[in-house]
Amino acid sequence: MRWLVLATAYFTVVLFIIGVFDLLLGLWDLFTSGEFTDPVAVVELLDTVLLLLIIVEVHRTLIAYARDEPVVQIVIGAAIIAISREIISFRIDAFETTTDALTAAGGFGILLIGLVIAYFVVQYIEAGNSGYKQ
Repeated sequence: MRWLVLATAYFTVVLFIIGVFDLLLGLWDLFTSGEFTDPVAVVELLDTVLLLLIIVEVHRTLIAYARDEPVVQIVIGAAIIAISREIISFRIDAFETTTDALTAAGGFGILLIGLVIAYFVVQYIEAGNSGYKQ
């Protein structure tokens, strides 16, 4: 199982390299087309950056799992980045009604607050356990 986890971790490195190349192409396209002042294009580029951060967090999770280290805080951090990505790229016109958009926005907000609270609770618990000796 450990070899499978490590192989997947190395695959995420390949995905990250491809993502960085895609990000550089996106930057080049923004500057050559003159769309670098278009907010939608900038948000799409930011979306790519956040996706790269998620890939990094998944890689960190896999490596920590292979080393038998705690992964809960890393997973919650990746979830925070993923929800932040959804919030940043949130578009009201993607929903049929305003009520649907408001419900989705409220759900994202509640989820983000819950994840941030969970992150700090896990950090507090892990900090308390680090001083514990058997």
